Amino acid sequence: MNKILLTGGAGYIGSHIAVSLRRAGYAPVILDNLSNSEMAVSDGISRITGFDEQIHEIDCRDSDGILDLIEKEGGISGIIHLAAYKAVGESVENPLKYYDNNVGSMTSILQVTEKLNIQSFVFSSSCTVYGSPDSSEVIEETPIGKAYSPYGYTKQIGERMIEDLSKKGIGTRFVSLRYFNPIGADPSSNIGELALGKPNNLIPFVCQTAAGLRDEITVFGDDYKTADGTCVRDYIHVSDLAEAHVRALEYSRQKNAPQQDVFNIGTGKGNSVTEIIDTFKHENGVDFEVKYGPRRAGDVEAIFANTEKASKILKWQPKYTLAEALVHAWNWQKTLK
Repeated sequence: MNKILLTGGAGYIGSHIAVSLRRAGYAPVILDNLSNSEMAVSDGISRITGFDEQIHEIDCRDSDGILDLIEKEGGISGIIHLAAYKAVGESVENPLKYYDNNVGSMTSILQVTEKLNIQSFVFSSSCTVYGSPDSSEVIEETPIGKAYSPYGYTKQIGERMIEDLSKKGIGTRFVSLRYFNPIGADPSSNIGELALGKPNNLIPFVCQTAAGLRDEITVFGDDYKTADGTCVRDYIHVSDLAEAHVRALEYSRQKNAPQQDVFNIGTGKGNSVTEIIDTFKHENGVDFEVKYGPRRAGDVEAIFANTEKASKILKWQPKYTLAEALVHAWNWQKTLK
């Protein structure tokens, strides 16, 4: 069975990718330093896959530790690299934390890739690499823009590192997935987004407010040049996003695949923050207090994906609706103690 090193595999997106890998016949070797996740996540993954999934607690900046793990596993045939801090607001407040972890992790994992001549490498990039584009709808050829947060800049750096390493012709095929806003949870409610401490993302905050854990939710900015004044994003179900990683992995193994490639992974549609909150309330039959505050540093007004390239080349399309994603997110929240 093909073993795939999955860094950040105990996290929100990573745990869902582990499930998708198993369903596709791969064996995920899950690596995570558990800074934003818990060891118990393995139980949820195992209940879905039927395998005894193990999480190896290793910091991705520890290249020697990663090499030791790979040796113990008897080798791997590919890497899916997610391990990174990911909160835009926090990165503005603490930029060095993000440069140290995100760029350091990328350096380490690429060193391992080069040393072992790994066949396939899928990188968790982000739509933030586009900065604030002239058009809200972005294609892969949309120019890389000014990063509006240190987090976004670390993703730009990661893509540049891949580009520079590819020029050496090391034999690895790289795919960068520029994904948009993952939401939802596995329909089984066995895994979902664990918001440790105060949530940085919209949906966990909405869920916690709906559950009565928070008094209200504050929307950052209602004076943007959008239909209702709130930011517009492309919200994609996390299970659809996970499946895209498997398709990217398989694409990189084709003989005619380029040395490196990039794909937008989203729904192709933008929804405002207010639309998300209103839809959540309607679909789940809940109500809660919503207030509007000042804009948040690092936020872009509106952005959503053109996904024609992923549809054509990866043969991938999202299957879950926005309403389904929000119901799944709420069902997951209700399992949390």
